[in-house]
Amino acid sequence: MDLFPVILRDPVGNGYVASLARPGGNITGLSGSSDDTSPKQLELVATVVPNVSRIGLLGNPATPTYTAVRKGAENVAQKAGLSLVTIEARDPQEIENAFAAFGKERVQAFIAAGDAVFFTQRRQIAELALRHHLPSIFSQREYAEVGGLMSYGESLSDFYRRAPSFVDKIFKGAKPGDLPIEQPTRFNLVINRKTADALGLTIPPHFYIFADEVIE
Repeated sequence: MDLFPVILRDPVGNGYVASLARPGGNITGLSGSSDDTSPKQLELVATVVPNVSRIGLLGNPATPTYTAVRKGAENVAQKAGLSLVTIEARDPQEIENAFAAFGKERVQAFIAAGDAVFFTQRRQIAELALRHHLPSIFSQREYAEVGGLMSYGESLSDFYRRAPSFVDKIFKGAKPGDLPIEQPTRFNLVINRKTADALGLTIPPHFYIFADEVIE
């Protein structure tokens, strides 16, 4: 059999499946949640940056979920009275250029839309954020692990642990299209205290209380 479970993002909206409960066809797997968490990410980073008014969004227009993430962040920013500055990047050089653009636009902090290119370049992004003195928040803890300020979203390691159950069911005869696509069971808040200190930020005490992990 050449079918296998995969991690999908907005599989219904992108036309991959008919529904999460009954995907149909030969697709099943795990659905990411960056569309749902980007508004919360904006809220979190806005809370920790004093007198913030201009927040950046780093996004890759080649990623299918980027438009939905941008619209969600724009709606939250408008309701909160914040200016959202969107800068797009598709490769390492454009990522470098994006931070120069953030500087010209007087951005005070930024969120990053989930993207495979960004994940691969997460160390570059974290280092640029520190160099430009920009507080940041991402979807996965791996960004905070390499120096990003915070992350809020699903756990990739949890996805990896859950994926084999799909393989087991398919090998035992289940049809992929009959297996409901699973969504994250929880979202994790990760804070890099060392980065906060480097940026001169005082993280509210209750953030540390509710954080799932604090990287020292």
